Amino acid sequence: MHRLLSGDPEVRAALAERFGANVICPEGADREAIGRIVFNDPDQLEWLEALLHPKVVQEHAAWRQELAQRLDPPAVSVTEVPLLYETGGERRFDVVVVVTASPEVRAARRPVLDTREERLIPDDEKLRLADYSYVNDGTLEELDAFVAGVMSKLAP
Repeated sequence: MHRLLSGDPEVRAALAERFGANVICPEGADREAIGRIVFNDPDQLEWLEALLHPKVVQEHAAWRQELAQRLDPPAVSVTEVPLLYETGGERRFDVVVVVTASPEVRAARRPVLDTREERLIPDDEKLRLADYSYVNDGTLEELDAFVAGVMSKLAP
């Protein structure tokens, strides 16, 4: 999605038309400025998601196809999808791994409050739905161990 915001001329033009030229910067789109607009206005967020989500799905499908056509395709490919369950995207994947954190840890990592989390399904439901899950309140070493364990099961 970040690449679309910075590199897709159609997306940048639509953003400038909708939000004003001030949301466009030399790097493409000013994600912080756009975030201030959309994460506090459900209609603007809905518009942005309608613009971006189909493009994200299309790019992901093309990437997976490219991987599959390699002479030595990888055993596992990983895709980060923040709104996976909320958009029904889990149907596009063979396995879902959820990594979350307690509300306190998330608040410390992202001190700017907005309405992002209000749209998410509860963590306990995501953890229940996932094939593998981890609450990332510990150390980087503990997270690495969890990831290594999942990878050993997916690509023995």
